[in-house]
Amino acid sequence: MFCSPQAKLEVNGLKLRTILTSGTLLNIWLDNPVIEVEAHNLVRRLVQSVGNMDWPHYLTMTRLVARALRLGRSALIQTGVRPQIREHPYRFSYLIPVLVWGKASVIVASEAVIEQLLTVEIPKIQGITDADDQKLPLMPIQKGDRWPSRDFQGLLLTTPQIWLADRLGDNQHFPPHIPTIIDDADNLEQWSRDRLTAALEWSDWTLLTQKRPEWRDTLELTQVRLIRSIFAHPANLYGCHLLDEEEQDILQNLFLTLTQPTESTTTSAETSSQRLDSRWHEFYHQWLSDNQLKWVEVDRAQGSFKLYCSPLEVASALSPIWEQQPVVLIGGALDLDKNAPIYRQIMGLGDLTCVKFTPDRQSQLIQLYLPSGIPMPNTPQFEKALIEQLRTLLCMSINISGLKVLLVEDIPLKGKVAAVLASEFGSLVQVETTAISETGVLVTGWQFWRNHQHQFISPHLLAIATLPLPSLENPLVAGRVAYYKQQRQDWFRLYLLPAALTELQGAVAPVRHKQGIVALLDSRVTRRTYGKQVLTALSPHVQIDYLDTTWLNI
Repeated sequence: MFCSPQAKLEVNGLKLRTILTSGTLLNIWLDNPVIEVEAHNLVRRLVQSVGNMDWPHYLTMTRLVARALRLGRSALIQTGVRPQIREHPYRFSYLIPVLVWGKASVIVASEAVIEQLLTVEIPKIQGITDADDQKLPLMPIQKGDRWPSRDFQGLLLTTPQIWLADRLGDNQHFPPHIPTIIDDADNLEQWSRDRLTAALEWSDWTLLTQKRPEWRDTLELTQVRLIRSIFAHPANLYGCHLLDEEEQDILQNLFLTLTQPTESTTTSAETSSQRLDSRWHEFYHQWLSDNQLKWVEVDRAQGSFKLYCSPLEVASALSPIWEQQPVVLIGGALDLDKNAPIYRQIMGLGDLTCVKFTPDRQSQLIQLYLPSGIPMPNTPQFEKALIEQLRTLLCMSINISGLKVLLVEDIPLKGKVAAVLASEFGSLVQVETTAISETGVLVTGWQFWRNHQHQFISPHLLAIATLPLPSLENPLVAGRVAYYKQQRQDWFRLYLLPAALTELQGAVAPVRHKQGIVALLDSRVTRRTYGKQVLTALSPHVQIDYLDTTWLNI
């Protein structure tokens, strides 16, 4: 067969270019989708063996991850769901391409997810391929805190805390250029902020005094001055406050004393890190960094405090690590926009492939009750109207099987709601406990629900008192808002609203499994322009502004 000097052929679905060079034909593969096809087929066999996975995008995501591995190009995938902590079909969609690919790779996930992958998902995949007599590549799989060896060509599973400590530090326990998949990227900003936060506990002062007894007087005098200043601040619900100028000056003078060598305490060859123990050195290093939130947590009962120094933004610290290897970031709801511009800005991410899956309307639809006429949350009339709405919702649904969850963040209001409802519905009403019946009523704040929702059955009813916008009364929130203002950036659009929408979508996710009811009792959704974004975040839903007994009896 005669070939032109440059022609494109397709063989078994694989594209190649044939080039005539010095009388020799060279075949160069243009787009080899073998990995994608094999992973796709394996996922289909998995579905056939285990039945419906209750998520429509697993095949598409499988091909996307396989392509990212093959091309070495970073990707960001929004699955559209916040799964139960241990299991969800989307994890097969990144695990199978890695196993089919059979080369060096890293999966970053929580301890619970890693345990699930090792004990359930991977054996299940291997069982399917063994049954089909179509073996996966012999690939070593290990869990650890560092790359096993220079010639290791397998899969390493590690936690976000370990991986971030390596990438943000100087350990270099993970070689560069190894494709890395990060699961639950919704929490990546908080993981990074936690890693970049330095703290000094009350006991650290005692330990340093024991290490350097010549500093005893200086340390004790500084502690006394700090206690007087810190405990002069009024108490608040958050148990913390930002360090004021006087307190920062006290600490700054202490650090100058501790880090300057003197003839009586140190030799000229001894560095400040050698004079200080690791925690003091880490805190001092963070203290000297730019754009730091410096604050104190107060224990008034014990008469002690804990100092913190954390970054106001994580993008500058994270942006260099994305260049070290291709990454596939997988989260449930990272951004309303499919290209995730706000999330990418917050995380310091550059150009990468972005994909956003939306919840399936047939299986993930929720019934959204959004009443009109409820007073604004910051008015005196709101409390009475809220309790009346919650009471009515429970009266209409209390005899229906299924958990009812009432999300009330304000601590005094949460207590009053629980007391009023318990007086009518008795022991069915419980406050922030996992020991509750499947037909009970759980009154809880956002943090408890976020941390424990995987321990409950999917709720029949989720009633939300107010949107989870971070409160400006929280000193740490106020400090970050002040930073955005100083940078002349839109602090509401870049910080408060994205945080609220992420929290909201995560809280509602379990209700979607039962196609249950979400009652959103915050009238700002209908009276503020950002309400449209809130409704978009809750899609797909069927909205109603009156109580429908047919809904409550589903």
